[in-house]
Amino acid sequence: MTAKALTQELRPLLGITVTMLLLTTAVYPLAVTGVAQTLFHRQANGSIVEVNGSPVGSTLIGQMFEGDQYFHGRPSAAGDGYDASASGGSNLGPTSQKLIDRVTEDAAAFRQSNSLEAHATLPSDAVTASGSGLDPHVSPATARLQVERVAHARRVTEDQVRELVDEFTEGRQLVLIGEPRVNVLKLNIALDERFPLP
Repeated sequence: MTAKALTQELRPLLGITVTMLLLTTAVYPLAVTGVAQTLFHRQANGSIVEVNGSPVGSTLIGQMFEGDQYFHGRPSAAGDGYDASASGGSNLGPTSQKLIDRVTEDAAAFRQSNSLEAHATLPSDAVTASGSGLDPHVSPATARLQVERVAHARRVTEDQVRELVDEFTEGRQLVLIGEPRVNVLKLNIALDERFPLP
């Protein structure tokens, strides 16, 4: 095959390769980023929540809240807790003694911190981590079990705190998908706004 024939054979292949390279590594990502920034600016930037102009967290990733004055999220198996770089479950199965021990300890701690009876039934999300370890939500039942503790710490009535939980309870997505849930970050921000610490 002559050099001219070889060039004629390779030119379309190189052209397609360069065109596809530009389309997939530059044009497509820039188009998707442009659409996302235009139509879904908050979501495209991590759904960051700000208080007084300072970022305090994302509505998409859970975080640790400590102290009686705040609602607590579900346990996390991601790194040291809600570590996005170590997202994932614990990979412990239902017959794992390590998982049984951890859930038993978490259940006892949850009951003690919320002044519940020693054998009170708890919602599963109160003592088990989500698959990602980053879930920012708890079930309404888990939030309601924490109402007494939070109300006492903030020196307000339980009814006031319970109304706030009800207000921040999100329904199923598209009426069918998922379960009702409460975003812990949003709820705790609302707590600080409406019932500041004494």
